[in-house]
Amino acid sequence: MSSSCVEQRHASSTGARSCSATQPGEHVASPGDSALISVSARLLFANGQTTARTVAAVEQLADGLGFRATVVPHWGELTIRIDDDTGSRYEIIAVEPVGVDMSKVAATMSVIDEVCDGRLDAEAARSALEAIARFPPVSVARFASMAAAGAAALGVIFGAAHPLGLVLIALSAGAGACLRRWLAGMSRNAFVQPFSAALLAGAIGAIAVRLQLSSVLRLVAVCPCMVLVPGPHLLNGTIDLARARIALGASRIGYASLITVMICTGLLVGLSLGGVTLPESGPSRAVPLGYDVIAAGVAVAAYGTFFAMPWRMLPIPILIGMLAHALRWAAISLAGASVAAGAFIVCLVVGTLMTPIADRLRLPFAALAFASVVSLIPGVFLFRMAGGFVGLVALGRTASPDLLFGVIADGTTVILIILAMTFGLILPKMGIGHFYPGVREAPGKAAVLGMFKTRRYRWRFR
Repeated sequence: MSSSCVEQRHASSTGARSCSATQPGEHVASPGDSALISVSARLLFANGQTTARTVAAVEQLADGLGFRATVVPHWGELTIRIDDDTGSRYEIIAVEPVGVDMSKVAATMSVIDEVCDGRLDAEAARSALEAIARFPPVSVARFASMAAAGAAALGVIFGAAHPLGLVLIALSAGAGACLRRWLAGMSRNAFVQPFSAALLAGAIGAIAVRLQLSSVLRLVAVCPCMVLVPGPHLLNGTIDLARARIALGASRIGYASLITVMICTGLLVGLSLGGVTLPESGPSRAVPLGYDVIAAGVAVAAYGTFFAMPWRMLPIPILIGMLAHALRWAAISLAGASVAAGAFIVCLVVGTLMTPIADRLRLPFAALAFASVVSLIPGVFLFRMAGGFVGLVALGRTASPDLLFGVIADGTTVILIILAMTFGLILPKMGIGHFYPGVREAPGKAAVLGMFKTRRYRWRFR
């Protein structure tokens, strides 16, 4: 067995390197087949597909090509062992799972299904995957308008009553979305965008407070920051931990936590520029059920846009998200459940519905599920807790007990709601995957909608 390691660069697999040990034999996975495996794995892993589904899809593709592949995922790289009649070799692919793009995931899964069904050869599949990798992001106009609509919808859900306040929330979120897109072309640092958008939201919120245009809860500053929360990374990390992928799961959760810290820091710095702080607590306003449910649907549509979900697929998470919010209202208002218990019940329902839907549509479960329950995120409590911590540090021993108790209460609420949402979503997924493994593993027909072209094939996608 040779111990030499040879760098290989394929046109469709930049950044992959191969270390091989071969013996004389009849059948060998060609460089083109290895490149196809590598680019498929990269597209799925980098764009939000769950780790288990990425591994299963790549192994399924290799089986369809006539050899065996074993995928070992890590943060920052995928190691793929390719076994054929000549022996074994390894492909190490540099890729970080920091993106969420449902269109790319669904299209990649569709290509894999086509190859496994024998309707697409390896060369045509590589051409298709190269076209998928070049999918443009959501247009700036759509991205900004849906960010504005989503933030305003969250403002309605959390009790913003004044029309001018909702307009300011929308303008702030839309401007933050444009800023994020501009920064994406200036820097590859994953934390610059959320920090800068939150900083802008905090500054606009401070101005609104000075002009007496914001509520006591500072929703003009807070709501644009809620649309920045990295929910899919948190869910994927929790799923990895539950499947004993400790290092990868911890890395995903650490990444999501760092983004959240950047959002909180940017918001508080922006508010401080105007000499404004977040309140320890504030009065809550009851929102009519009809307005609440409609606003939840708008928020789901916004998050679907952030995750590049095709327009024609959006009604599914929108309807489920509206149903989820109505169930939450019923659980809390009629059954007397706590906020955390209501979130857990709702997420159990959403997780049960979304597991087969995500498999059927070949979409990443974490993005689809989180978009449906985005209206449940405890954003106000999270940012208020962060502001309380800053207050405790600034006041030191002179801080009032009420401030300390408020921070503890807000922190406990945040932790309980996040745990309830996370476990409520992943328990049904893992249960269904365990008792009905066909839902998790079996190839299905992708619901591919929109348009892109290759030399020989056309998909309708965007």
